[in-house]
Amino acid sequence: MAVPSGGTVGVVVCHPHPRYGGDMDSPVVVTAARACARQDLATLRFNFRGVGASEGAWDEGRGERIDVRSAIAHLHSSLARPARIALAGYSFGAAMAAAVAASGEPLAGLALIAPPISVPSWEHPSLLSIDGPLLVVAGSHDAYCPREALATLATTIPAATITVIDGADHFFFAGLPALDAAVAAWAAKLMPESRPVA
Repeated sequence: MAVPSGGTVGVVVCHPHPRYGGDMDSPVVVTAARACARQDLATLRFNFRGVGASEGAWDEGRGERIDVRSAIAHLHSSLARPARIALAGYSFGAAMAAAVAASGEPLAGLALIAPPISVPSWEHPSLLSIDGPLLVVAGSHDAYCPREALATLATTIPAATITVIDGADHFFFAGLPALDAAVAAWAAKLMPESRPVA
C-alpha cells in the first residue's frame, strides 16, 4: 500500500485468477498500480484469500468479493477525509471489481482490465453505483475479451471509455506501455481537480 500525505483518493487493484497463478505481483497489476500512483493516488494491491501469505482458501468468487470490500475499507481508513475509493481489476480481478461495483459499493471510479466477458460465468453489471470515470481496456488479440463481446459490453455500460490495445493479448506482453497510458488517463480523472497525465 502507498498513501501520499494528505491523500483523499485511492485505488484498490485486484489481481487475476488465483487458480492460474494470479497474485498481486502480476506485471499488469503492478503496471496499473504504478500508473495510479503517478497521479498521486493512494494505491493498494492485495492477494486474494489463500494466495501468498493471505489466510483462507479459494472460495469460487464468493469470499473473494469480501476480500475486495475488506481492501476498500482498509484503504479508506488510511486516507484523509473526505475519502473516495476507486476499483481496478485485471481478468478475474476485473470480474470481482465489477461484481462489487454492481452490488452497490459506492465507488469513485472503475477500471476493468481484460475483463473475462466471453467466459460463461461473467455477470454483465449495471454499475449504477459508480460516480466517476469508467474504463474498459483489453488487447486486440484477447481470447477472453474479444472485440464482439466488448461491443456488447459498450451497450451495457454506455458511459465507459472502451480502449483496445492493438497487438496485445490477455496478458499484455506487448502492451504494457499502452496499458499504463490508458490507466494513467483514467486515474487522472479521479482527482478532484483536472490535471495533465504524467
